[in-house]
Amino acid sequence: MSENGPMIGIEVVVRRVSGLKRPDLERWIDNAWVRPDGLAGHYVFREIDVARVQLIKELRDEMEVNERALPVVLSLLDQLYDMRRRMRAFGDALCYTAPIEVRQDLAAQLGMGAF
Repeated sequence: MSENGPMIGIEVVVRRVSGLKRPDLERWIDNAWVRPDGLAGHYVFREIDVARVQLIKELRDEMEVNERALPVVLSLLDQLYDMRRRMRAFGDALCYTAPIEVRQDLAAQLGMGAF
C-alpha cells in the first residue's frame, strides 16, 4: 500500500469501470491522459487515477466528447481543479493569518457570507 492508498493493477481498473475496454485504457495512458505509476505491462493505479479513467469514459460515452477534443477538455478541467485547489489554500491561509476585520471586509466585498 502506498501513502496515497492501495495501488491496483490495470485489470482491476478495467473491471471496476463499467464498460471500459483495456485497449481504450492503454491508449489513454499512451496519450498521457491517465498517468499511472509503473511501466507498460506493470502499471499500478491510485484511486485518483481510477477517478480520472471514469471521468474520461463519461466524457466520451455519456457526454459524447470525441477523442480529438478530449485533450482540450481534460486540460481545461485540470486547470479548473488546480485553480479551485489554489483558491481553497488561499482561503485557508487567509483564515489563519488575516485579522477578522479584513476577512469580514473581504467577504462583504465578494458578496459572501462569513469567511
